[in-house]
Amino acid sequence: MNKKLLAVALTAACAGVAHAETNVTLYGLIDVGVGYERIKGDGFHATRFSEVQNTQNGSRFGLKGTEDLGDGLSAVFVLENGFGPTDGRLQQGSRLFGRQATLGLDSKSWGRIEFGRQTNMATKVFTPVDPFATNFNSANMGTTFGALNTMRLDNLVLYQTPNLGGFKLGVGYSFNADDTRTDNSGRFNTSDNNRSITTGLSYANGPVYLAASYDRMNPTDAAVGGQNEAKLSQWALGGYYDFEVLKIHAAVSQTRDGWFIGQALATSPGGDYSDLGSYKLADGFKATSTMLGFTVPVGSSTAVFGSWQRAKPDNDKLTGDDKTFNVYGLGATYAFSKRTNVYAYASYGDNYAFHDGVTDTAVAIGLRHTF
Repeated sequence: MNKKLLAVALTAACAGVAHAETNVTLYGLIDVGVGYERIKGDGFHATRFSEVQNTQNGSRFGLKGTEDLGDGLSAVFVLENGFGPTDGRLQQGSRLFGRQATLGLDSKSWGRIEFGRQTNMATKVFTPVDPFATNFNSANMGTTFGALNTMRLDNLVLYQTPNLGGFKLGVGYSFNADDTRTDNSGRFNTSDNNRSITTGLSYANGPVYLAASYDRMNPTDAAVGGQNEAKLSQWALGGYYDFEVLKIHAAVSQTRDGWFIGQALATSPGGDYSDLGSYKLADGFKATSTMLGFTVPVGSSTAVFGSWQRAKPDNDKLTGDDKTFNVYGLGATYAFSKRTNVYAYASYGDNYAFHDGVTDTAVAIGLRHTF
């Protein structure tokens, strides 16, 4: 009996040590609601009232883990699935772990390096800049700042520094930005792949937050406008200042030689470029985007936020009638607890997706729960 008790005690002790060195967490989020949207333009008028999903955040479940390797070094991984709760379908092109699939090393001294699929640096550093946190569909600033619209890259090697006096820098290179694209899937040569560079710099100090990013896509020679004719790029600058009773947000960017596809171009009538994946090339095209926004906390459970954003093209090489594109958005959240909240938002876009006279009006309310 004593030997059995000793064995149980030793097993428990070893399990405690293993638990201290290795940690795996299951987590998730579910977001559903109801919404109304109307898209109107020359010769067409479409409306929809329906159940909606993934409005404030994309629904997901995932596993993330760390293993302590000693001397401040850890092995880290994230496997994150995206799904639609209204029908249970996979999101992100029906990938099993479409939101993120990475493995890497993390050091308290020299930073983190990861390999796999995850968001670009512009999305990471500008999510705090956007009052809508790069969510809420067309109201988020990614609508007119294309590369900020939660753009994910396959085959990405990403290095991020530790916090250095408030500064954090990230630099990444994707060997093939989207493995699902039909124009480069299964190709061998380097030039047959859509290669991408992503960089981002942020600075946080008290009420001040600043961000800068640069993204560049070197398309496959088989792509429309390829053969090195167009190398799509975008730089962005922005930040916020928190007065506690009011937070002011602002940003500016410029996109050249095409557009990083966000919800606007991918879903607008006459502008369905979903078959082109995550970008549309247009050699010589240039557009300047601006955003002004605010966030007002109301008590400890409620926040009201809004923004105005604009993308102004310099020519008509993207859609053929490229007009200045404005989006106005207003939203609010109320937290029942740390894990459950309700939300509502409304947005209006004119000359939507650069199309002359096209308008998009959207309204939704929903419920979000994290676990």
